[in-house]
Amino acid sequence: MGEACPVIQLGPEETGKRLDKVLAQRLPAFSRARLQTLIADGHVEIDGSAERSASRKLKGAETIRIALPPPEPATPPGEAIPLDIAYEDEDLVVVNKPAGMVVHPSNGHERGTLVNALIHHCGASLSGINGVLRPGIVHRLDKDTSGLLVVAKNDRAHRGLAEQFADHGRTGPLERRYLAIVWGQLPRKSGTIEAGIARSSVNREKMVVSKAERARFAITHYEVLDEFTHDGAVRASLIACRLETGRTHQIRVHLAHIGHPLLGDTLYGSGFRTREKFLSEAAHGALRDMDRQALHAELLAFEHPRTGEPLEFVVEPPVDFTRLHGMLAKA
Repeated sequence: MGEACPVIQLGPEETGKRLDKVLAQRLPAFSRARLQTLIADGHVEIDGSAERSASRKLKGAETIRIALPPPEPATPPGEAIPLDIAYEDEDLVVVNKPAGMVVHPSNGHERGTLVNALIHHCGASLSGINGVLRPGIVHRLDKDTSGLLVVAKNDRAHRGLAEQFADHGRTGPLERRYLAIVWGQLPRKSGTIEAGIARSSVNREKMVVSKAERARFAITHYEVLDEFTHDGAVRASLIACRLETGRTHQIRVHLAHIGHPLLGDTLYGSGFRTREKFLSEAAHGALRDMDRQALHAELLAFEHPRTGEPLEFVVEPPVDFTRLHGMLAKA
């Protein structure tokens, strides 16, 4: 067996409770699913005997020992890919992800991902997520979206961050703010888009606003920061978006739904390509050179999962986004 956890001495208040439930209460750094796996694999002893039933009812006077097996090596290989680290400690790392980088390996993107880079960068500082030496991904950014992303290095941090992201800042300290450049003039200077999102039955790479039962509830708040006029009309707007939920492609889907897709978004704004002719020549060139959706995760704030300290990070948009903004503003 592997490294031992502290010995747990049960008390009368735990009489009749399930083993996995008691362990989850006593060991908040571990998810209940992780503890159930440890029990099933024989790594939990009660009064000196291995116990493999997570549902065992306890008497309230037992002594429990857990011996953690060594974390398994990560399946994706580590790769020496440069990273822009905004913050790092023993529990987590905050990365300014460049546009063009996929977060997690998948079919067609087995190498060159953020996970590959983090496995190499973190090395021995990864203590494992659910028994595997890998970074804990609690949220993602699309491949062509730049900006801030936080990753856990161990089970405790992973569980604490996951809880905050599940809450989406409704009751906790989590905050995410994105900068987006969208087509046209929005109807109000600020507003809320509230519409369910589901995967398209026609194009599996695309999400759609839907009222179907399978759709997932989604809320996006926006605020207009600037408007860009050319030839007497507002051609595009710079907006800040704040998420109250975290659905796949949420900002892109919601803004396209209200008729203001992101500049450069070929998946959700293909019908707006003809509007490029109404931009100045300089702005049109900057958009062509950008070659991605104009979306940047500018701000990320959360509570440190171990210390409870409030953390807030802000990063400027990359050069391609800034250049497009500047060319639109000059028109």
